[in-house]
Amino acid sequence: MESKTLHFLSLLAENNNRDWFQENRKLYDAAKADMEKLVGYLITEVGKFQDLGNLQVKECLLRINRDIRFSKNKAPYKNNLAAGIGPGGKSSGKIDYYLQIQPGDLSFLGGGMWDTTSEQLARFRQEIDYNADELKHIIEGKEFKELFPEIHGDILKTTPKGYPKDHPEIELLKRKQLFFVHRYTDKEVASKDFGDMVVNAISLLKPFTDYMNYVLYEQPAEQ
Repeated sequence: MESKTLHFLSLLAENNNRDWFQENRKLYDAAKADMEKLVGYLITEVGKFQDLGNLQVKECLLRINRDIRFSKNKAPYKNNLAAGIGPGGKSSGKIDYYLQIQPGDLSFLGGGMWDTTSEQLARFRQEIDYNADELKHIIEGKEFKELFPEIHGDILKTTPKGYPKDHPEIELLKRKQLFFVHRYTDKEVASKDFGDMVVNAISLLKPFTDYMNYVLYEQPAEQ
């Protein structure tokens, strides 16, 4: 990405109001175009190893405007540019690859189980109880752990209902969220190889998102 995109986002963080934004609309338009170019590249390259259908850039980009209706923070804009890349785009309702560009070494690629229903959590726990090895084989692989070393998300303080405290996979069973993140420095984001870095990370994250999408959304319910 262009370094001027990170510069714009830094300025926006310091001047997060509508007047400044409108006065500097050209800077935002340039940053948005830079993000669109990156997302277009990712769609092309990821499409070589995953069927994304006829995915369009506009289906991936998230709005920079914040929903402030129920927030104490009334800043009208996000301090980042973000996209959800996967079949169906940001609104598919399934797990995708979430890319966020934010200065201060806060950019990251992430994906996983985050906002789930009680039914989906039950399906996940049932799968872990039945066969945890498939998931563990993915997330404990050497290359995966090098890029995604830590599980993020909330954990139950108590044992989930229906499972014994001494279950061999109790730590996975207690998970309410299971999300992985790879962070990028500003230097990496501004490098000419950034797009390829993200493609490589997505290729390593794909088996995990495939697994989670199957368990949460595609696996036939037991009769």
